Amino acid sequence: MIIYRVLSLLIGYVCGTFVSGFFLGKSKDVDLRTKGSNNIGTTNTMRVLGKKAGAVTLLCDALKAVVAVLIVWLIFRNSQPEHVELLKLYGGFGAILGHDFPVFLKFKGGKGIASSFGLVVALFPQFLPIEFALFFISVGITKYVSLGSILCAIGLFVQALVFGMNGMLKFNPDDLNEAYIIVFLISALAIFLHRSNIKRLLSGTENKLSFKSQRD
Repeated sequence: MIIYRVLSLLIGYVCGTFVSGFFLGKSKDVDLRTKGSNNIGTTNTMRVLGKKAGAVTLLCDALKAVVAVLIVWLIFRNSQPEHVELLKLYGGFGAILGHDFPVFLKFKGGKGIASSFGLVVALFPQFLPIEFALFFISVGITKYVSLGSILCAIGLFVQALVFGMNGMLKFNPDDLNEAYIIVFLISALAIFLHRSNIKRLLSGTENKLSFKSQRD
Protein backbone atom coordinates (compact mmCIF):
# COMPACT_ATOMS: atom_id res chain seq x y z
CA MET A 1 0.00 0.00 0.00
CA ILE A 2 2.91 2.40 0.50
CA ILE A 3 3.49 2.76 -3.24
CA TYR A 4 -0.22 3.40 -3.81
CA ARG A 5 -0.22 6.10 -1.14
CA VAL A 6 2.81 7.79 -2.71
CA LEU A 7 1.34 7.59 -6.21
CA SER A 8 -1.94 9.05 -5.01
CA LEU A 9 -0.13 11.92 -3.30
CA LEU A 10 1.90 12.60 -6.44
CA ILE A 11 -1.17 12.56 -8.67
CA GLY A 12 -2.82 15.05 -6.36
CA TYR A 13 0.29 17.19 -6.12
CA VAL A 14 0.56 17.50 -9.90
CA CYS A 15 -3.09 18.55 -10.09
CA GLY A 16 -2.59 21.04 -7.27
CA THR A 17 0.36 22.82 -8.88
CA PHE A 18 -1.95 24.48 -11.40
CA VAL A 19 -2.25 27.63 -9.28
CA SER A 20 -5.11 29.42 -11.00
CA GLY A 21 -4.77 32.72 -9.15
CA PHE A 22 -1.18 33.11 -10.31
CA PHE A 23 -2.02 32.41 -13.96
CA LEU A 24 -5.14 34.58 -13.86
CA GLY A 25 -3.11 37.45 -12.46
CA LYS A 26 -0.40 36.99 -15.07
CA SER A 27 -3.05 37.11 -17.81
CA LYS A 28 -3.86 40.61 -16.53
CA ASP A 29 -0.19 41.58 -16.09
CA VAL A 30 -0.50 41.38 -12.31
CA ASP A 31 1.72 39.31 -10.03
CA LEU A 32 -0.48 38.56 -7.03
CA ARG A 33 2.62 37.67 -5.04
CA THR A 34 3.42 41.38 -4.92
CA LYS A 35 -0.10 42.76 -4.43
CA GLY A 36 -2.48 42.88 -1.50
CA SER A 37 -1.57 40.17 0.97
CA ASN A 38 0.97 38.75 -1.54
CA ASN A 39 -1.05 35.54 -1.73
CA ILE A 40 -2.28 33.75 -4.86
CA GLY A 41 -5.44 32.36 -3.29
CA THR A 42 -9.09 33.28 -3.75
CA THR A 43 -9.34 36.08 -1.19
CA ASN A 44 -6.36 38.05 -2.45
CA THR A 45 -7.37 37.47 -6.06
CA MET A 46 -10.77 38.93 -5.25
CA ARG A 47 -9.19 41.80 -3.35
CA VAL A 48 -6.79 42.70 -6.17
CA LEU A 49 -8.65 41.70 -9.35
CA GLY A 50 -12.30 41.77 -8.31
CA LYS A 51 -15.04 39.33 -7.40
CA LYS A 52 -15.32 37.67 -10.83
CA ALA A 53 -11.63 36.79 -10.80
CA GLY A 54 -11.99 35.60 -7.22
CA ALA A 55 -14.90 33.35 -8.17
CA VAL A 56 -12.94 31.83 -11.05
CA THR A 57 -9.99 31.19 -8.75
CA LEU A 58 -12.22 29.58 -6.12
CA LEU A 59 -13.80 27.27 -8.69
CA CYS A 60 -10.52 26.26 -10.31
CA ASP A 61 -8.71 25.68 -7.02
CA ALA A 62 -11.59 23.59 -5.68
CA LEU A 63 -11.76 21.56 -8.89
CA LYS A 64 -8.10 20.58 -8.54
CA ALA A 65 -8.89 18.44 -5.52
CA VAL A 66 -12.02 17.02 -7.15
CA VAL A 67 -10.06 16.06 -10.27
CA ALA A 68 -7.27 14.52 -8.18
CA VAL A 69 -9.77 12.40 -6.24
CA LEU A 70 -11.47 11.31 -9.48
CA ILE A 71 -8.18 10.32 -11.14
CA VAL A 72 -7.10 8.29 -8.11
CA TRP A 73 -10.47 6.53 -8.05
CA LEU A 74 -10.28 5.70 -11.76
CA ILE A 75 -6.78 4.26 -11.40
CA PHE A 76 -7.20 2.26 -8.18
CA ARG A 77 -10.89 1.40 -7.98
CA ASN A 78 -10.30 -2.11 -9.33
CA SER A 79 -6.84 -2.90 -7.99
CA GLN A 80 -7.42 -1.51 -4.47
CA PRO A 81 -11.20 -1.52 -3.92
CA GLU A 82 -10.92 -1.99 -0.14
CA HIS A 83 -8.61 0.99 0.29
CA VAL A 84 -9.67 3.25 -2.56
CA GLU A 85 -11.40 5.73 -0.22
CA LEU A 86 -8.16 6.22 1.69
CA LEU A 87 -6.22 6.61 -1.56
CA LYS A 88 -8.74 9.21 -2.73
CA LEU A 89 -8.07 11.11 0.48
CA TYR A 90 -4.35 10.96 -0.23
CA GLY A 91 -5.05 12.31 -3.71
CA GLY A 92 -7.04 15.22 -2.32
CA PHE A 93 -4.34 15.90 0.27
CA GLY A 94 -1.76 15.90 -2.50
CA ALA A 95 -3.77 18.52 -4.41
CA ILE A 96 -3.78 20.75 -1.33
CA LEU A 97 -0.01 20.30 -0.94
CA GLY A 98 0.50 21.12 -4.61
CA HIS A 99 -1.52 24.30 -4.22
CA ASP A 100 0.23 25.34 -1.02
CA PHE A 101 3.74 24.42 -2.15
CA PRO A 102 3.91 24.48 -5.98
CA VAL A 103 7.39 23.57 -7.17
CA PHE A 104 7.41 26.02 -10.08
CA LEU A 105 6.72 28.92 -7.67
CA LYS A 106 9.54 27.88 -5.33
CA PHE A 107 7.01 26.19 -3.01
CA LYS A 108 5.25 29.48 -2.23
CA GLY A 109 1.57 29.02 -3.04
CA GLY A 110 -1.79 29.63 -1.42
CA LYS A 111 -3.29 28.56 1.88
CA GLY A 112 -5.31 25.62 0.58
CA ILE A 113 -8.81 26.61 1.67
CA ALA A 114 -10.44 26.42 -1.76
CA SER A 115 -8.70 23.13 -2.50
CA SER A 116 -9.78 21.83 0.90
CA PHE A 117 -13.32 22.83 -0.01
CA GLY A 118 -13.01 20.76 -3.17
CA LEU A 119 -11.81 17.81 -1.11
CA VAL A 120 -14.86 18.12 1.15
CA VAL A 121 -17.17 18.25 -1.88
CA ALA A 122 -15.55 15.13 -3.35
CA LEU A 123 -15.17 13.03 -0.20
CA PHE A 124 -17.24 14.47 2.63
CA PRO A 125 -20.33 16.20 1.19
CA GLN A 126 -22.17 15.48 4.44
CA PHE A 127 -19.85 17.99 6.10
CA LEU A 128 -20.96 20.85 3.86
CA PRO A 129 -23.93 22.20 5.87
CA ILE A 130 -21.83 22.81 8.98
CA GLU A 131 -18.84 24.03 6.95
CA PHE A 132 -21.05 26.54 5.12
CA ALA A 133 -22.64 27.66 8.39
CA LEU A 134 -19.26 28.14 10.07
CA PHE A 135 -17.90 30.15 7.16
CA PHE A 136 -20.81 32.35 6.17
CA ILE A 137 -22.00 33.14 9.68
CA SER A 138 -18.52 34.05 10.93
CA VAL A 139 -17.63 36.05 7.80
CA GLY A 140 -21.06 37.67 7.70
CA ILE A 141 -20.68 38.88 11.28
CA THR A 142 -16.99 39.81 11.32
CA LYS A 143 -16.08 40.30 7.61
CA TYR A 144 -12.91 38.28 8.30
CA VAL A 145 -12.48 35.59 5.63
CA SER A 146 -9.45 34.25 7.48
CA LEU A 147 -11.53 33.60 10.59
CA GLY A 148 -14.12 31.71 8.58
CA SER A 149 -11.38 29.67 6.93
CA ILE A 150 -9.79 28.77 10.26
CA LEU A 151 -13.14 27.75 11.75
CA CYS A 152 -13.84 25.57 8.71
CA ALA A 153 -10.45 23.88 9.10
CA ILE A 154 -11.28 23.06 12.71
CA GLY A 155 -14.78 21.98 11.74
CA LEU A 156 -13.40 19.60 9.11
CA PHE A 157 -11.40 17.61 11.63
CA VAL A 158 -14.11 17.63 14.30
CA GLN A 159 -16.72 16.40 11.83
CA ALA A 160 -14.38 13.68 10.56
CA LEU A 161 -14.05 12.38 14.12
CA VAL A 162 -17.78 12.59 14.86
CA PHE A 163 -18.93 11.01 11.61
CA GLY A 164 -16.17 8.41 11.69
CA MET A 165 -16.87 7.28 15.24
CA ASN A 166 -20.54 6.90 14.33
CA GLY A 167 -19.77 4.73 11.30
CA MET A 168 -20.85 7.39 8.81
CA LEU A 169 -17.70 7.51 6.67
CA LYS A 170 -16.95 5.16 3.75
CA PHE A 171 -13.42 4.22 4.80
CA ASN A 172 -12.41 0.66 5.48
CA PRO A 173 -12.40 0.33 9.30
CA ASP A 174 -8.73 -0.60 9.14
CA ASP A 175 -8.02 2.71 7.35
CA LEU A 176 -10.09 4.96 9.59
CA ASN A 177 -7.36 5.99 12.05
CA GLU A 178 -5.05 6.81 9.16
CA ALA A 179 -7.82 8.88 7.58
CA TYR A 180 -8.18 10.82 10.85
CA ILE A 181 -4.47 11.59 10.77
CA ILE A 182 -4.60 12.87 7.18
CA VAL A 183 -7.63 15.05 7.89
CA PHE A 184 -5.87 16.39 10.98
CA LEU A 185 -2.82 17.25 8.87
CA ILE A 186 -5.04 19.05 6.33
CA SER A 187 -6.71 21.06 9.08
CA ALA A 188 -3.47 21.79 10.92
CA LEU A 189 -1.75 22.89 7.72
CA ALA A 190 -4.56 25.32 6.89
CA ILE A 191 -4.35 26.84 10.38
CA PHE A 192 -0.54 27.01 10.25
CA LEU A 193 -0.62 28.84 6.92
CA HIS A 194 -2.99 31.36 8.49
CA ARG A 195 -0.61 32.11 11.35
CA SER A 196 0.02 35.69 10.14
CA ASN A 197 -3.74 36.19 9.87
CA ILE A 198 -4.17 34.91 13.42
CA LYS A 199 -1.64 37.46 14.66
CA ARG A 200 -3.52 40.24 12.85
CA LEU A 201 -6.87 39.01 14.15
CA LEU A 202 -5.54 39.13 17.70
CA SER A 203 -4.11 42.62 17.16
CA GLY A 204 -7.21 43.92 15.38
CA THR A 205 -5.34 44.71 12.16
CA GLU A 206 -6.66 41.93 9.91
CA ASN A 207 -8.08 42.97 6.52
CA LYS A 208 -11.84 42.75 6.19
CA LEU A 209 -13.71 41.38 3.20
CA SER A 210 -14.31 43.84 0.38
CA PHE A 211 -15.82 43.17 -3.05
CA LYS A 212 -14.16 46.21 -4.59
CA SER A 213 -10.93 45.41 -6.40
CA GLN A 214 -7.81 47.49 -6.07
CA ARG A 215 -7.87 47.94 -9.86
CA ASP A 216 -11.26 49.71 -9.79
